[in-house]
Amino acid sequence: MTNDHLRIPVRVPELGPSVGKLVTGTGRAAPDPALERQRVLLLARLIEAAGEARRLAAEGSRAEAVRALGLDRWLDAWERAVSAIAQSLVKRLNERLEAEAKAVRMPRRLRRRVLLDAVEVRGLSGRLGAAGAGLVPALDELQAASDRLIDGTTRAALDEWQESLLTAGRRLEAAWLALEEHVEQEEARWRDAMALVSAWRRPLWLVAAVGVPALAAATWLGLIMGGYVPAPEWLARAWSLVP
Repeated sequence: MTNDHLRIPVRVPELGPSVGKLVTGTGRAAPDPALERQRVLLLARLIEAAGEARRLAAEGSRAEAVRALGLDRWLDAWERAVSAIAQSLVKRLNERLEAEAKAVRMPRRLRRRVLLDAVEVRGLSGRLGAAGAGLVPALDELQAASDRLIDGTTRAALDEWQESLLTAGRRLEAAWLALEEHVEQEEARWRDAMALVSAWRRPLWLVAAVGVPALAAATWLGLIMGGYVPAPEWLARAWSLVP
């Protein structure tokens, strides 16, 4: 083998068109600020990785340039976005549940029970993360193509790597769209829970258990003070001690 393959430059393709709506936004009528922030951050991390890869390629560091856009960078950017969105969503849902519980004067002990617990938080995070199911195989293909390109910079290996990057970009866009849908589904799921909280009323038996005896005592005391019922001896003695 000659050394001609060493002169083939590692060119990083333009990723913007492949990630599509990560650049332009999804055009929702009322975009979620938390989602929008993470969309921009996810895109920024990807652009930063691509810029680093181009710089390393220009310096002749071929292997490092390829690794700069490897599976780890894509997966880290995606997982950080999903984690931040899950945390923001949990915080927002708990705030809404707490507000609904306070509005119906639910006791503090019960209010704590309506909030998302650790198990529910893990379930929610897992469901959001599942939006990236189609992204993972594309990243596995990217990793394989990266390894082949590092082993030998042939034209075929370079073309395969470039195409795998574009495929990963398209899958990332699809994963993001799925993530937004998953967030909407979670909010709908917990709106039902909020409706149950807002419909909560203090049990009637508790109202009767506390209210009826109190009403009876007040009525009895009123009759005594009005002279309609004689005061019992113990109450008369208590009154006699009042200065």
